[in-house]
Amino acid sequence: MLKVLIPTIMLFPTIWLSSAKWLWPLTTAHSLLIALTSMLWLCWTSETGWSASNYYLATDPLSTPLLVLTCWLLPLMILASQNHINPEPINRQRLYITLLTSLQTFLIMAFGATEIIMFYVMFEATLIPTLIIITRWGNQTERLNAGTYFLFYTLAGSLPLLVALLLLQHSTGTLSMLILQYSQPLTLHSWGHMFWWAGCLMAFLVKMPLYGVHLWLPKAHVEAPVAGSMVLAAVLLKLGGYGMMRMMVMLDPLSKELAYPFIVLALWGIIMTGSICLRQTDLKSLIAYSSVSHMGLVAGGILIQTPWGFTGAIILMIAHGLVSSALFCLANTTYERTHSRTMILARGLQMIFPLTATWWFIANLANLALPPLPNLMGELTIISTLFNWSPWTILLTGVGTLITAGYSLYLFLMSQRGPTPPHITGLPPFHTREHLLLALHLIPVILLITKPELMWGWCF
Repeated sequence: MLKVLIPTIMLFPTIWLSSAKWLWPLTTAHSLLIALTSMLWLCWTSETGWSASNYYLATDPLSTPLLVLTCWLLPLMILASQNHINPEPINRQRLYITLLTSLQTFLIMAFGATEIIMFYVMFEATLIPTLIIITRWGNQTERLNAGTYFLFYTLAGSLPLLVALLLLQHSTGTLSMLILQYSQPLTLHSWGHMFWWAGCLMAFLVKMPLYGVHLWLPKAHVEAPVAGSMVLAAVLLKLGGYGMMRMMVMLDPLSKELAYPFIVLALWGIIMTGSICLRQTDLKSLIAYSSVSHMGLVAGGILIQTPWGFTGAIILMIAHGLVSSALFCLANTTYERTHSRTMILARGLQMIFPLTATWWFIANLANLALPPLPNLMGELTIISTLFNWSPWTILLTGVGTLITAGYSLYLFLMSQRGPTPPHITGLPPFHTREHLLLALHLIPVILLITKPELMWGWCF
């Protein structure tokens, strides 16, 4: 664990002590080395269980894929931000990269924590850099409003979790994930226990987000700069799913009854947010709502509490993290050239940027779960486990899949096909940096098909 955490912390002096000319190349190279080092976590010594360097930080097959995804994303965020942060004063550039690095540090400690309180503290700490990135570097005037939504939704969900964790500590005597799995099952039967159950899960359901408490997400995505959108879609939403998987172990007797309304909300959210996507005019807003739809499927898979549900959830989280991040990068490249996120104003881009249209096509096909991509593997696993739980769910998940295909095609056709309007024929061409950025997103998605056991957790 420390072989990645210490180099990440050493990025801070690199950022502030390197010369202005070498700031971007040095930080990109350093973070890429960290990302490549993190791949060593994928070489497990044991089939199941934890591999720990100390009592507080450890990895297991559930957290490892998310840790590697976190490390992989930092060089990509730095690459994506280079163009629009470069004109700013050098100290602001340094501050921006510092915030991205601090976000990675908190995320590594959140996914690697073995104490639930430490996980909670790091879960909350990720709020601060994300909030500063959205409110300071956001594109539009609404960014303060979006930051307020983001902060208060997350805090309102998190405070009951803190109380619930303190009660759990009081009743079991420990909050170590290593010990809790072997402790006596809790006897939960009263109304107070039901509130405790809801308190344990609410913070994570808001973070995922579940349909109904999702309003902060489109606002935050639309207002955030490209790195903010990338880290929100790729990693921060996954904190919710990861936290739910860790907590479900302890909530068992009550989950059978109390999970029903949340599963219904998650499945209904797939259809509702998918339908909203079909009516969107804003490029980033459409991709943000599609994230809510996919996370609804993940929430359903986790709440069912079967090995297949957990496996499908983690596979879909990893695949969605890479694909939605790639879509936000593509949306940003279009925005940097046309200075508008309205899809109708950027039509026919395929004629002037044919290679970029190929990237759009691959990312859209991955988003609608084309076989044999891991997105399909995750979705099929979750849909089959939901069908096994109740055959009626096939109606909701089936319609949701159709709508996903509909809005993905709508997104591609609206932005790439059609006659090219005269006002965009003189746009500057795409850079090698942007093609590299998209290749580093989409090649891992394709490679993961060849070895899916890296990301299906400890369930098979």
